[in-house]
Amino acid sequence: MTPDRTEGAAPVSRSATRAAAVAVVEAWVAAYADPSSPEHVEGVAAERIVDDAGRDIPVWAITLPGERKLRTVVQVRVGERSVGVIAFVVRNADENHEAVHRLLLRRNLGLPGIAYAVDDSGDVYLVGRAPLAGATETWLDETLGAILQASDGIFNEVLALGFRSAMQAEWDWRLSRGESTRNLEAFRHLLEGQR
Repeated sequence: MTPDRTEGAAPVSRSATRAAAVAVVEAWVAAYADPSSPEHVEGVAAERIVDDAGRDIPVWAITLPGERKLRTVVQVRVGERSVGVIAFVVRNADENHEAVHRLLLRRNLGLPGIAYAVDDSGDVYLVGRAPLAGATETWLDETLGAILQASDGIFNEVLALGFRSAMQAEWDWRLSRGESTRNLEAFRHLLEGQR
């Protein structure tokens, strides 16, 4: 095991650096996800993940409240060498895949330390990673904020590009039966009168 070094400082073991990264995540969770904390943010929740044997592992599911997308769940995992974050954004588009992917790739250019990615099914995620020593409270807070902004901010645009036909069918079905269209209200300008 090679110790981590910072210029002019004594070597720090990787296990100590990993423990410090775990402490950073735990402190963030205690401050913002604990309803009894004075810094608690409404709608933020966190759960420490356990393995099959019921033991805590250094993985958390952190729920962040949104405006367009009701919530974004971010998995934060403290590994042996880095801290990784991953958040589901939206399932694989039904249509206009090229336009959706082009939009995501253009947005990647301005994202701070995170990026849009697709899995084997075509579902869209936001991913990021930092070395253990770089996993500071500031990094975690800024990364979670960037994930929320990137997930919530692009959500309606991706839905309009990738799911417009399905939304139109839902809109028409609801209107034909006198049902509420409240859940599609953000898309009224695209759907109304488009039969």
